Amino acid sequence: MNDKFEERLSHIRELEKELEQELAAKSRLMAENFQKRKLTFEEAIREGHEKLKLPLGKYILNAKIRNTLSAPFIYVMIVPLTIMDLSVFTYQHICFRLYRIPIVKRKEYFIIDRQHLLYLNILEKLNCVYCGYGNAVAAYTKEVIGRTEQYWCPIKHASHVKDPHSRYYKFFEYGCAEDYRENLEAIKQDYK
Repeated sequence: MNDKFEERLSHIRELEKELEQELAAKSRLMAENFQKRKLTFEEAIREGHEKLKLPLGKYILNAKIRNTLSAPFIYVMIVPLTIMDLSVFTYQHICFRLYRIPIVKRKEYFIIDRQHLLYLNILEKLNCVYCGYGNAVAAYTKEVIGRTEQYWCPIKHASHVKDPHSRYYKFFEYGCAEDYRENLEAIKQDYK
């Protein structure tokens, strides 16, 4: 990579850290209230949330027909999601140990907490758990695959990649054969 690219990438990472710090400051109150993996709210907030909960019967009766018709197709996806989750978990615990790639910490990707919100009815809570799980599997899988690609094939594509994984920017430029041959082992070990 050239120096200008490295400089820009470093600047982007600094901005990302600043953004994370700002978001962390905003959510600090929630973090302070998060006890034993369940949020606690002040009584006035709890009462306000309870008043905003839509009763399950009313929620179901007011559901759009397209949402009701699509529900079986959405919920059946739990099967391939669970298979993917178990497969990726098993894969990385076997292969990453052999390749000496740091294990992706699953718990950093599986944040499922919205079901504790009092203004959601039971079906909304179930949906939040489901979506949280699905997105967690996708993010976790993306990081495992990114580390695998870094080990086996750390070369950027010739075309623009939309939303690349976190490792992609370390990869060799497309067509830079000398750089690839000279620095491949270093890239394979760079998991900072």
